[in-house]
Amino acid sequence: MPIYEYQCEECAERFEKLVRSSTKQEEITCPKCGSGLVRKALSVFGFTGGSKTSSAGSSAGNSCGST
Repeated sequence: MPIYEYQCEECAERFEKLVRSSTKQEEITCPKCGSGLVRKALSVFGFTGGSKTSSAGSSAGNSCGST
């Protein structure tokens, strides 16, 4: 069951909704104002910005393949 992010077109509220079935269309309404004018929003989940990733070829802390 995926969780989708939505944004209300009326009040700009961003919220998440657990979608139980991809075949049955469920009416999504804003939890703040009750409007049915909502759209799927782009999720930022999974984006790290690349600043905390380790560099390729670095062996610091890597026990795999070290002798």
